[in-house]
Amino acid sequence: MGGTDKLAKRKSRGQLNAQERLDCLVDPGSFIEIGLLGASGVFKEDEKRTPRDGKLVGFAKIDGRDIALVVNDFTVAGASTSATNSKKMAHARRTATEKGMPFVHVGESTGARLPDAMGSRGMGSLLGNDPTQFRRSRETPWAAAALDTAFGSSAWLCCCSDFAVMRKGSIMAVSSPRLVSMAIGEQVDLEELGGWRIHADFTGLIDRFTDTDVEAMQEIRTFLSYMPSHNMELPPAREPAPDATQDQEAILDILPEKRTQVYDMRKIVEIVVDRGSMFELKPRFGRAAVTALARLGGKPVGVIANNPLVGAGALSIDAVRKIIDFQVLCDSFNIPLLRLIDTPGFVVGKDAERKGAPGWIMNMMNATSFVTVPCITVIVRKAYGRAYVAMGGGRHNDEMIAWPSAEVSFMDPTFATTIVHGVKPGEPGFEAALAQIRKNDEVWDMATIFSVQNIIKPRETRDYLIRMFDVYRSRRGAGVGKHLLQNWPTSY
Repeated sequence: MGGTDKLAKRKSRGQLNAQERLDCLVDPGSFIEIGLLGASGVFKEDEKRTPRDGKLVGFAKIDGRDIALVVNDFTVAGASTSATNSKKMAHARRTATEKGMPFVHVGESTGARLPDAMGSRGMGSLLGNDPTQFRRSRETPWAAAALDTAFGSSAWLCCCSDFAVMRKGSIMAVSSPRLVSMAIGEQVDLEELGGWRIHADFTGLIDRFTDTDVEAMQEIRTFLSYMPSHNMELPPAREPAPDATQDQEAILDILPEKRTQVYDMRKIVEIVVDRGSMFELKPRFGRAAVTALARLGGKPVGVIANNPLVGAGALSIDAVRKIIDFQVLCDSFNIPLLRLIDTPGFVVGKDAERKGAPGWIMNMMNATSFVTVPCITVIVRKAYGRAYVAMGGGRHNDEMIAWPSAEVSFMDPTFATTIVHGVKPGEPGFEAALAQIRKNDEVWDMATIFSVQNIIKPRETRDYLIRMFDVYRSRRGAGVGKHLLQNWPTSY
């Protein structure tokens, strides 16, 4: 790598080096390297100073399955991107796609290498020579990590990947603070530029956050455990633990009897799925929605749920983006979808309109209608308006079931009462008018016309889902979807 002095400095700061990160990530003894002799090819005198050209590239196994991977070595030229190491990385990505294995990128880098990239000769040698470099057809899963300073390619690969993890204290951005400060003429704070809270709360570009590099590598391993090696096979099943099934009656301890009382949907999801299998993505972004990988009877499923604990479960633009992204992931890799509905609709108002709410809502509808993996929708409580459809209502699923607590209508009955009868809450006649509006909200009428396939008790949900997902997996290709969303943009 970059020499004993640089490695010692990293160790004194508590930083893992590239080899140590690799060892934490892959099965022991499984790594086989390619491009070991690669070095900077622009200036002859740089060859000895650029061992491996700053990238550990090759193939290894995670849980016994082959992967292709790139681990950046910051001790060599800041792991900057060069003509040589670009070839190494492209070879790994191309092989992963052609041979059907996941690709993993462990990023810590400064960006393009200077002065190699300067001038027309540098640009002609370094940029744009691989037209497939950032093409994602989602034939195989990609995972990436942003560690320490993740600029340039380390940021690009996180944004191109299906899963990205970031260690707290790291920075992920287009360029370094020094360059940004020169470009805009003012000092830029590291955390404000691309700290973990920015990506957790505002951009949604990172899925999980950890305290250490070791934990970040484990997160990648966990994510891949839910994924198939490629999109023409089912995700790996495992024998459920003896205690995988929890007390389903506990759902009633969480679900309030009062329709306006909030609760945390994540707690219900944790009870329904196999114990300890819930792996939530983007937990601090678009929090009115929950997106998580989990297992039911040992088989992976994707969970999309409204969370009434945040904004009564009304879908914000961030929540919509998060759901779209997750639907794309699950449909691309044959992961059945479980949707749990409890939402009064979409967030409206000036801010939502300025963010393009109608366009994002239609994007969500578009993505929902393109899903081809097995889908089951559960109406838990409120299901109002267009959000009911976008969340998988109607025939946007293989089967829709409901709990007795479910209520379905075009809008919240309180608003409808004011619009139809001209009376507001607290005014004389409001309660009588509200009762008139609400008399047809209960879900039983939908069941009589087979718009809901079943109404079941909450405690029956887990067993019902396990059985019915087996039924719907048995359709064409044994659960392998048509992958109509595989070319959807990776970050937006």
